[in-house]
Amino acid sequence: MKFKIATLFPDFFTSPLQSGLLGRAVKSGTIEIVLIDIRDFASGNYRSCDDYPYGGGSGMVLMPEPLAAAAESAMEEGTRVVLTSASGALMNQALVKELAGHDDLLILCGHYEGVDQRIMDRYVDYELSVGDYVLSGGEYAALTIINAVSRYVPGFLSNRDSLAVESFEEDLLEYPHYTRPEEIFGLKAPAVLLSGDHEKIARWRLERSIEKTKRVRPDLYRHYLIRKLSGE
Repeated sequence: MKFKIATLFPDFFTSPLQSGLLGRAVKSGTIEIVLIDIRDFASGNYRSCDDYPYGGGSGMVLMPEPLAAAAESAMEEGTRVVLTSASGALMNQALVKELAGHDDLLILCGHYEGVDQRIMDRYVDYELSVGDYVLSGGEYAALTIINAVSRYVPGFLSNRDSLAVESFEEDLLEYPHYTRPEEIFGLKAPAVLLSGDHEKIARWRLERSIEKTKRVRPDLYRHYLIRKLSGE
């Protein structure tokens, strides 16, 4: 799978894309990363990419010309364009899976107060936010999107079965985990996990997942109940 990243700060990605699972996937060719410096498409001595917003107001807006040229340089048949934006749709597991169904993603890293709306109208397929908070640049969100989507690319994970039991699958948070030693800090691992009874272990894990989701993410728990009641 190919990820193209249009950014004002390409050096931001150097270390993360050389480390951990992402670094291994890049090295093996499981995923391909193409960094596009938006400033390479800017004009003038200072290669400015931002300007004041029409109508006034605080902050600056990413200019359409360099961003459009950067996007055009990366467009191929089948390319889908993602814009990172605090005002975008909230990223969730369903969207992650949808993005993973494409072979070529171009991520436009938002900055300042945002991008000229005409860029969104002309190029953007997905305007996405990674949470209800503001980041200092779209690069942070881009890394999150790349990591989340890459997990569904064949060959990225050594054990793809783990995807089925992670948080947000089936609208539930993941159950608690325990490992050796059996007792620490005066706290013991649940006896059922040491019983060897796989049916009881599965039931315990489901109960704990439901319990935690109801307590921590009541919004997600409501989705779970609706889906169960509808027979999905």
